[in-house]
Parts: sequence; C-alpha cells; structure tokens
Amino acid sequence: MAPQGKLQLCAALLSAVGLVVGQNTTWDHSLYTTSPPVYPSRLAWESAFAQAGNFVAQLTLEEKAHLVTGTAGPCVGNIAPIPRLGFSGLCLQDGPLAIRQADYASVFPAGLTAAASWDKGLIYQRGLDIGAEFKGKGAHIALGPVAGPLGRSGYGGRNWEGFSPDPYLTGVAFEMTIQAMQQSGVQATAKHYIGNEQETQRNPSLSPNNVTIEALSSNIDDRTMHEVYLWPFQNAVRVGVASMMCSYNRINGSYGCQNSKALNGLLKDELGFQGYVMSDWEAVHSGVASIEAGLDMNMPGGIAFTVPTPTFWGANITLAVNNGSLNVDRLDDMCRRIMTPYFHLQQNVNYPPIDGSEGDLNFFPLSSYVYNFTKGPSNVDVRDNHAGLIRELGAAGTVLLKNKNNVLPLKAPKNIGVFGNDAGDLTNGLYSLGSGLGGGDYEYGTLAVAGGSGTGRLTYVVPPLEAIKVRARQDGSLVQYILNNTLLTSGSGFSTIYATPPEVCLVFLKTWATEGYDRTTLLADWNSTAVVDAVAAYCNNTIVITHSGGLNTLPFANHPNVTAILAAHLPGQETGNSIVDILYGAVNPSGKLPYTIALQESDYAFADITNSTALLETENPDAWQSDFTEQLLIDYRHFDYHNQTVAYEFGFGLSYTTFGLSNLTVRNVYAAGNISATPPRAAV
Repeated sequence: MAPQGKLQLCAALLSAVGLVVGQNTTWDHSLYTTSPPVYPSRLAWESAFAQAGNFVAQLTLEEKAHLVTGTAGPCVGNIAPIPRLGFSGLCLQDGPLAIRQADYASVFPAGLTAAASWDKGLIYQRGLDIGAEFKGKGAHIALGPVAGPLGRSGYGGRNWEGFSPDPYLTGVAFEMTIQAMQQSGVQATAKHYIGNEQETQRNPSLSPNNVTIEALSSNIDDRTMHEVYLWPFQNAVRVGVASMMCSYNRINGSYGCQNSKALNGLLKDELGFQGYVMSDWEAVHSGVASIEAGLDMNMPGGIAFTVPTPTFWGANITLAVNNGSLNVDRLDDMCRRIMTPYFHLQQNVNYPPIDGSEGDLNFFPLSSYVYNFTKGPSNVDVRDNHAGLIRELGAAGTVLLKNKNNVLPLKAPKNIGVFGNDAGDLTNGLYSLGSGLGGGDYEYGTLAVAGGSGTGRLTYVVPPLEAIKVRARQDGSLVQYILNNTLLTSGSGFSTIYATPPEVCLVFLKTWATEGYDRTTLLADWNSTAVVDAVAAYCNNTIVITHSGGLNTLPFANHPNVTAILAAHLPGQETGNSIVDILYGAVNPSGKLPYTIALQESDYAFADITNSTALLETENPDAWQSDFTEQLLIDYRHFDYHNQTVAYEFGFGLSYTTFGLSNLTVRNVYAAGNISATPPRAAV
C-alpha cells in the first residue's frame, strides 16, 4: 500500500478510539443470558435468485432435504449430487490460508501476516490466488476467511487464522479477501459467526459424573456486538459473501447455530444477508429449532463427525414438513439461499471436477459414501506461480520492532551465527492438522503455519537457515548454527562455534498455536527467553526473529545486546526467503503491528480466557459463562482508554528509511475562517 493509503487507514483507526469514550463501566450478567426470537424476511438476489428458484421448483421434498444436509463424500463437506437435474453436488474444503485437504497446493501466509502488511493490494492478490487453487481442485466452497475469533484475548488459539483485534482492519482485510476469492469463482465463507473468541469449552463436554456441560456462552451487550464483533461480518455482507459459518459457542445463552437473534435478527434482517448460513462441523444441536432460527445448511450432516446418519436433519426434515411442524416455504428459502451463489458465480458452467485424490486424504471412509461423486484427474498441480506472492507477502507482513544503531539491513557479515529451534527444516513431516507437527512433536523446524483445520499441507518449506546459507554464499560468509534450545541454555552451548563470537547472531523463536486449544502463555515457546538471554550474553549483536501464532510479550526487548527484533508471524512456505529479503535489505520492512504488544502478560488480564479448575470439575450444565465486561475495550482500545504504557503500540513498525523535515512554515488556507470540530448538521 502506498504511504498515504496506510496513513488514511491509520487515521480512521485512531479516530475510532474516540468512540469508546461512552464506555459503560457496569455489567449486569442477567441482561445477557437470553436471546429474543427473530424470524427472517424475504430473500432476493436478482437473476441468480431467479435461477435458484427455478431449480428448487423442480426438486422433490427428499431432494430439498438432501440439499441442506451434508453427507459423506470426498471433500471436508459434501452436498449430494442430483443427477437428473445435472447438479453434481457441492464440495466444501478447508481453510483460510490454503486448500488444506489437497496435494500440490500452496500454503499462503496466515491472515495475521496479511493484516500486518496493511497492504490491500497484496491481501487481494492473496485471495485471488487462494481462490484459484480451490477452484482448480474442484472445490465450490472455501471455508474462509476468518473474522471470528477477532482476537478479544491474546491467548486465543485461533487468532492467527483471522486478521486483527481491530474490527475495522479485519473488516477491510475480510472485504478484500472475499471479493478476490469470489472473483476467482469460488464461494467464500465468512466465519466463525459470532463471539467465537476462545477454544476452551467451545463444545459441550461430559462432567466427571457424565452430566452434559454446555458449551461456553459468550455474553455480549448490544453496542459491543455491533461496533466490535459484527462490523467485519457487515463488511462481508456488503461485498456479497456467499455463505456464513455459525460458531460452536453459545451467544447470550443460545447456541450460535440456533440463535435466532444472531442469525435472523442481526445477520439476515439488520444486515440483509442474502446467502446461506452453514454450521460449523457438529455445531448443530437440534432439528426444526435450528432451521427456524436461521440455519440453512447442516455440516457435515450427521450427528457424529464421520457418518451421515443419524442426523437431526435429512429425513427428519421430510417428516417435519409432512407433519406440519416445518413450513415448506422455509425449506425452499434454505435451498434458494444455497443455490443462489452457485448460479451467481456460474459454478454450473464448466466447473472443474473434484480432484481424484481428495478421497484418499479425507476423514470420511469410502464405506460411508451414500452417493456417487464425479471426480476428475488426481494430483492436479494448482500452485502456478503463487510462490512469488507468498514470498512477497511474507516479507510485507514482517514487522521491524527494534533496530539499534541500524544493524539491519545486514552488510555482508563474514561470520554469522544462527540459533534456535525455529531456524531449521521440519523433522516430523509437513502437515499440522493435529495439535502438533507430525503427531505432536514440533520442537524442531521452522513454524511457517500453525495447526488445526486452518492449516495447509506443505509441498515444501524454505527454512530460514537454508535461505541464509544461500545468501551467505554470495558474500563468502561463514554460517554456523546450533538449533537445540536445550543445548543453548545448558551453559556450554556455544563450544562448537569458532571464530567466536560471530559478527551477528540470528535467534529464531516460535510460538505454536492450534485449533482446539488456547495458549497458556504469551511468551515464545521452548524456553525461548532463556535462549535469547544466553545468546545475548555471548554475542553483543543479537537479532531476534519470531514466528508466532499470535502476539508475544518480549521480556528481552531492552537487553543492550539485543540489537534488533523482527515479528515475522506465519509467512507460509517461502518463510526463509521472506525473512532473508528483510534481513539483507532486498525488501524495506513496511509491516505494522495489527495488535498491541504490552509490557508483560498480566497486562492482558482484562480479557482473559474463561477457564478454571472449578469449571473443569463442575456438575452445573450452564456453568461456562464468559461475560465480555470489557465491552469495546479490547487490545489498543483498552490501553488507550486506561492510558497504560505498552512496549509496542498497535500500528507500530520501523523501516530502513530515514526521514527529515526542516524549514517548515504553516499558514491557514481555509478562507472562511476556523474549521469547526464537527461537520455541519445534515439530514440522515
């Protein structure tokens, strides 16, 4: 983004700070434990809506029930084909930074990295390239991008999937990504709607005495809902997003996928959403009740994760219509909503078939398939030339936090030390769907992407160490390295380094994050603070680089021997090349923090993860309550409102450029006199 564009966006964000002046400092829990019922008004979407209406008019009641209920198949989510109407079904695939269930596909920088670039052009291009890869693999619906979690708590395990705790910045990145993905021909899914701000107790659980303990309830007042959490989704609706995914958690006491206030009231009525609402996987807890509340598609369909029956929907919808408990008009509305984006994006015309290898990668066993899905060639390579954009955005999303005495960019140092377990290649595989790389052990290897359904299957990764070696060869530099954090903190960790100490010491730290778990600390993992202290005591030119699934507090920031700090976030498959471009000055760092780095972990206690031993052992089904008592005051809004000093403020980021202003004069160019503080009164 051009400098003036970044300044305009910064100005808009800073002006938003003033909106929190009227912050309500009292909280009455009883006001936020119920959600009033709201039912939808009529849907309309021009010519595509008319096509969808014609299609739905030809369906039998059973076919309508199947169109809204997921089934087993080759994709992460599947809608059954209807061959007699030439409809091959719908293929839904994860996730927000890559088509996860695929081979020969790219892994892009995370949403957090994209937001740190503050570059609308690069964010848009990222969306175009991601969309093209989904379409090339035959996926009709991409399960991304993410604005929930927004990032209320710095400890949130999935914050990296989204963009920023600032709703305006997230809304702009959301808009750019959705427009671009759908320009590529794939349906985007805005998720997770809404209040999905922690992983802990996101789903119901069983108590020690086998009592069902309901999922966490995010209790949010109306102003906070509208001004903070709903704003990015409003922007998604404004630019025509195809679908919304409702969340696992409860909202003011009612589950997100059967909350009529959130789905019918806010989304379909207030915002005028014209697409369909799909459930998160296994987030449906009822039949007709969830349908009447505004849910349009049940994913993956069955009550259990990997089998299509039994189901709350499916044949039960047919039964409900026949016995009069569900109006067929509502079922038709659901079907039209699902089919309208399909026709709007012309997915009925020469759309690529599902990659033949998808079934081998999926969690649905072939024995569970009920329908025959048309598949095309296997192992289709959709990566194209996307590595260039990945490398560029990985660098653009890197934030220079400290640069003492302009030690960066590097100037062909002859003796380079590389330290830390994040610098090298992966040792246990290239796929992190579970809670750790290669089955749980992610100690060694660079962190290009975090874990869970929002990850990607790497076809390769460029580790920082290898990229540094390539660059160093051009200068005839010596590169020495120790990647074992335990050894580095043992007291004799540098015995193999000679000449010693190196001219510059690069320390690579990482912070793992994943779906299903919230972080327990904001420090970098694997005893990283001790690693930095050890290297800095040995080397007076220590440069720290972090790869992280979220923000980190930096207790070593003021260490006199830590001369530079770079927050490189999650850059994707070209991670090593991206950081070398920054380190050596091929790219001038322009990233800015999309969040605040406070002085210490305790500074984030204002919006902590709801959890305790008492809650984990409770027998009270309704015990898990998360009151958003901070209201509007998350991230920088909190620190600004309370005039609290931080280490690095929201929007902070250095560059290698120096600026100088001199001989300035100021004169009033407004001929009519003083400019008023507010615009003139006008009719709304």
